[in-house]
Amino acid sequence: MSFTPDMTDLCILDILQTDARTTNKEIASRLGKSVTSIFDRVKRLEAEGYITGYVAVLNPGKLGSTLIAYTSVTLEGHGHDKLSSFEQKINSFPEVLESYKMSGQFDYLLKIVIADMEAYELFYSNKLSKLENISKIRSLFVLSETKKETGLSLKTAQHQKDRQKKGPGLEM
Repeated sequence: MSFTPDMTDLCILDILQTDARTTNKEIASRLGKSVTSIFDRVKRLEAEGYITGYVAVLNPGKLGSTLIAYTSVTLEGHGHDKLSSFEQKINSFPEVLESYKMSGQFDYLLKIVIADMEAYELFYSNKLSKLENISKIRSLFVLSETKKETGLSLKTAQHQKDRQKKGPGLEM
C-alpha cells in the first residue's frame, strides 16, 4: 500500500521546511493536534522519504565563498562506466554543491560555489578540465541573486496530484 500525505502532513512539511527547528509541540499547537500524532506523522514522513534530512542554510559570502558558477559539461562518451566515473569524481569535489544529469545540449549541469574568480580558475585548471571523457565545458557566473528558495511549494504539488487523480481536463 502506498502512502500519500494528507493536508495535515503537507502542513507539517511546510512548517518544517520553513524552520526545521520547530518542535513537535509547536507544530501540534499550530495544527490543533496532539504531540504524539505529530511525532508519529513526522517519523512516517521521514520513513517514507518525504523528509530526507535537516540542515542549516549557510551564507556562503560570510564564509568566503562569493562566486557561484553554473557549469555545463558535455562528455565525449556516454557508456555506463564513463558516466559513473564522471559522477563519482565530480561528487568528490567540495566546490561542486549540486550536479544534475541533463537532457539536451549538454550532459551535466554543475553548481559550483567558490571564493572568487582566481579560485575558480584553479578549480577549472587543476580539477575539472583534467577529468577524462570531457568534450566541452561552459560556465556562467552569477552576478546577483534575485530569488532563492529552499522550500517546495506544497500547494502547487498537492494541486498537481489532485488533478492527476481526477484526470485531464477536470478542474478542482
